[in-house]
Parts: sequence; structure tokens; C-alpha cells
Amino acid sequence: MLLEAAARVIARRGVRGLRVEELAAEAGVSTALIYYHFKNRMGILRATLEFINDRADRYTGERDPDAPPLDARGELLETLLLEFQDDLEVRENSTAWGELRACAVFEPDLQEDVAKSTLVWVQDVAELLGHVHPQAGAAALAMSAERLTALVEGLSSRWLSGSLPLRHARDLVVGAVDAELARLAA
Repeated sequence: MLLEAAARVIARRGVRGLRVEELAAEAGVSTALIYYHFKNRMGILRATLEFINDRADRYTGERDPDAPPLDARGELLETLLLEFQDDLEVRENSTAWGELRACAVFEPDLQEDVAKSTLVWVQDVAELLGHVHPQAGAAALAMSAERLTALVEGLSSRWLSGSLPLRHARDLVVGAVDAELARLAA
């Protein structure tokens, strides 16, 4: 698939290293087909951002139908911890997301798309936090979700770069979730 190839190339080469010719070769299609579907480089970046968001929703939302149901805290933890899987698709997705987020610093046209994606993720995590502490106010839930999602992004970058072991990254997320839940309960 073309968008899988785009995510792979961005993860491997970065946004600045994305060349349409390399993307076409990776996807096994012509450059003309890429331009037909996406019009320009920004179209490729936006479509890839949407693709990696959808893919992350899928792998963080999938549950084993035979597994026992999770309580609200367990669902929150599992959702965040699924961002730390030693799986090629997850590594590629997280790396491409980091590259797109970093590129948005210099690409104002991409900033709005990255901001919207981030907001959706923060809202999803705030909703999960609200299931654990339904009495917490919306502002407190949003602030906790903002801290947790920012932490996951930072830890993910460290893990992917090899400067943080996977197990330690996961332990730090668990500790942060516990701290945020304690803060919301206070």
C-alpha cells in the first residue's frame, strides 16, 4: 500500500529525506501515480499523518476477545503502553509520527494537522482518565492527558533511539499514570 510505504520512508529517512522517487520505488508504483493521488508533497505528508493516526488507533484499540475485560485504569494503561511494543509496525509508526511532528516546526501548513491529531489523542486519553475518575473536572482531565501524552511521545523517542530500554519506558508510563490518577483523586 502506498501510505504504508510513505510511513516506512518517512520513518527511515525523515520528512526532509522523503523523495517521491524513493516512495514510488518503495510502493512499486510510478511517481505519476503518486502525484495523481496526492497532488504534491504536502498532500503526501497529510495523508501519511492520517494513515499513521488510524494505524495507531487500531493497534492501541485492539483487544483480545478472549481476554478478561479491563477495569478503567487497566484500559488507560493498556492504551498508553501499547505505544511501546517491540513490533516493526509500532516502531515505524512512532518514528514517522515523531518525524512529522518535528517537521511541523518548520512547515506551517503541517502544524494545524499535527495539532488536530494531538488534540484528538489528548481528548481520547482524557476520556479514559474520566472513566477512572468521573468526578474530576474537564480541565483537570485535559491537563493530565496532556502530560501523559507528552510523556509517551518523549519516552517513545528515547526508546526508539536506543537511549531508554523498553521495560524502563513502560515502567515510567505506569508510574506517571499512577501519579496523574492520584492527582485527580486529590
